[in-house]
Amino acid sequence: MVLLLSLDNYSMLKALRITDPNIELLDYSEEIIRGERKKIIAARLTCPCERCPYCGFIDVIKNGSRLTTVRLPALDYVRCELHLRKQRFLCKNCGSTWGPEPILTKKNNTLSQPLRHNIIAMIYEGLPMTTIAKMVHCSPSSIGRIFNEFVQPRQRLAVLPKHLCFDEFRSVGSHMSFICCDAKDEHQVVTILPNRLTKTITNYFLNRYSLPERERVQSVVVDLNAQYATFISWIFPNAQIIIDRFHIVQMAGRALVQTRVQLHKQISDHRSREYKILKSHWWLFQKNEHEIDDSKIAYLHGVNEYMTQRNALDLIFTNHPQFHVVYQTYQALINAVTAHDPQAFITLITTYTPNGSVMDQVISSLKHAQKYVLNGVTSTLSNGPIEGLICKIKTLKKACYGFRNSLNFFKRIACILK
Repeated sequence: MVLLLSLDNYSMLKALRITDPNIELLDYSEEIIRGERKKIIAARLTCPCERCPYCGFIDVIKNGSRLTTVRLPALDYVRCELHLRKQRFLCKNCGSTWGPEPILTKKNNTLSQPLRHNIIAMIYEGLPMTTIAKMVHCSPSSIGRIFNEFVQPRQRLAVLPKHLCFDEFRSVGSHMSFICCDAKDEHQVVTILPNRLTKTITNYFLNRYSLPERERVQSVVVDLNAQYATFISWIFPNAQIIIDRFHIVQMAGRALVQTRVQLHKQISDHRSREYKILKSHWWLFQKNEHEIDDSKIAYLHGVNEYMTQRNALDLIFTNHPQFHVVYQTYQALINAVTAHDPQAFITLITTYTPNGSVMDQVISSLKHAQKYVLNGVTSTLSNGPIEGLICKIKTLKKACYGFRNSLNFFKRIACILK
């Protein structure tokens, strides 16, 4: 037992983040209870009382005290408790008894306000509730109650942004949920819906935003999901539908990779230079053709020969002209998108000749959504902001080992995306 004599009562209360002036610290001790080390601070709570709060008479006397335990934030990662002895009073007139309520805790609650604030701060950092419970030495159910008390579901935005991003992500189980955010300014989340059905999305915007509010929306950035184009013009009459540039390049890149893998599997001689180039130096085909080095001779590992990067590509293209066409189409597409050149894009899709490869389907899809793809080529807006938000959501799911309750999941998302 060590008496708190080195510092005055006010300094110790301030260090423990206790703002109640009626609490007086008495002593400090450390104990081991059921194998857990605890830091125990003894204190007393009293305040002057002249009249009965029930009848108003002055016949009030002291009537002993009651010992309560208050949980404080951990000190040096060790559980800390405040053993608070509260003064009790008795009214001789009406027989009522009462005691002062500390500012440190809520009524009928043993967790102190500083501890509750620490828990909420950890929740907003995206930590799992079981991890928070271990850090603050509480039960996970207590963390869940504080979470439900402080965090409320996301409400309607007061002002609808002029530029929006639409996308979806995998939420609970195998269900896909819809997410919408601001595409330009603060990247604020507009809404998160439990599914991506057209009826759910349209009902949300039509029921919560008036027509003048929806007419303010100037553009909506989406991926190549054809579902969105069917109802965006109906919900937002003045909005321009923009296909994200990244998804355009990604679709062409996947076609190139798939064609290269098919060609790689067709080569039976695993010792040939073509097989080794397709297997070990696949990244050369994904690289922008303007960055291909055609002058510097280097040793290519896997091929075990000295040659330039251009020579390695030409070795494949000379013997496989169909793959060369796919490669040229991919390069022309990424150059047109990168340079924001709509004329080059139109020339590409109009002059393309089908050759039986996977790239045929890519060009067909771009032709079908040509109007919206051209908007994506010329616009500077993209789905980058919403992809960043989805990345945070995936990180939260991994840290918490998934979620079973969709409402709880969406409330956790609202915490990390504020």
